[in-house]
Amino acid sequence: MSNLSKLEFVALDISGKNYLSWVLDAEIHLAAKGLGNTITQGNEASSQDKEKAMIFLRHHLDEGLKVEYLIVKDPLELWTGLKERYDHLKATVLLRARYEWMHLRLQDFKTETEQHNTLLLKNYEARPTGLAPLPEANMEARRDKSGKRQNNNHGHMNVRGHGNSKRRYDNRHRGGHGK
Repeated sequence: MSNLSKLEFVALDISGKNYLSWVLDAEIHLAAKGLGNTITQGNEASSQDKEKAMIFLRHHLDEGLKVEYLIVKDPLELWTGLKERYDHLKATVLLRARYEWMHLRLQDFKTETEQHNTLLLKNYEARPTGLAPLPEANMEARRDKSGKRQNNNHGHMNVRGHGNSKRRYDNRHRGGHGK
């Protein structure tokens, strides 16, 4: 049967994978309800407070754990039993969490190679392979081996106004102004 009332925090999983966060949440909530002393050694809590604490703790346990600790009626005994069962996880879980945190922070920054690959990919997406090359912005004259000047425009009449004569002619005959 599932719990009908809402949980204040996630129930303790039978595998114990969330034990550390569960312990912290349970301690905080018990203290907020005035029941924090029910899980401390040598407490003198009233039976009513112990029962409230047991209800709260059992409410936040996995169904399998509820069955395993069915005959336990004291919150301190339940708390101690769970601690003996899962407390060894602190060493392994904390070390793993610290390791993952250190490596997670380093993954936020791209290496020089990753930045370069991202830039190449953006350039490729902007102009895919196989398209005609973009025209040169600055056409400059160069000399071939014989010392003669060669023009990079390869016969096109668009350098320094040479290709504009037709436009000038059309503008004059249409009544426009020539450049």
